[in-house]
Amino acid sequence: MNLAPALIGLSLYILIWEKLPDWGNWFNAVLARLPKPLAYLYEAWRCPYCFGFWCALALHFLSGLYTLDSLAQPVEYLGLAGTPIAWFLDALATALLMMLGSLLLKALAVPAIKGQQMTEAFRQAHKQGT
Repeated sequence: MNLAPALIGLSLYILIWEKLPDWGNWFNAVLARLPKPLAYLYEAWRCPYCFGFWCALALHFLSGLYTLDSLAQPVEYLGLAGTPIAWFLDALATALLMMLGSLLLKALAVPAIKGQQMTEAFRQAHKQGT
């Protein structure tokens, strides 16, 4: 199993949907000027699974990366249909890994943020006490 497509896709997802909108007005201005079909895709692909599927297909096309190594060589009896079927199945698996990775990061973020807040509160109380 190759986790590179899922990690690349999850990195792109976090950059495009979670970080760039908060990094200044330039990205939001670009979004506001998008044609309606592209603006719809931006809103529709907010889901990591949906984005992950299409991102995995693009990564297959651009780099030849597969998440499931067994799908890299499609079975011969499928003929020419074997490659698109393999891409489709691998993209589904990659999208699932991306969704699980997104959920895992969100689950880890809550305790990490709470711990950081508690640490800062402790430091402030310690400063005021001395």
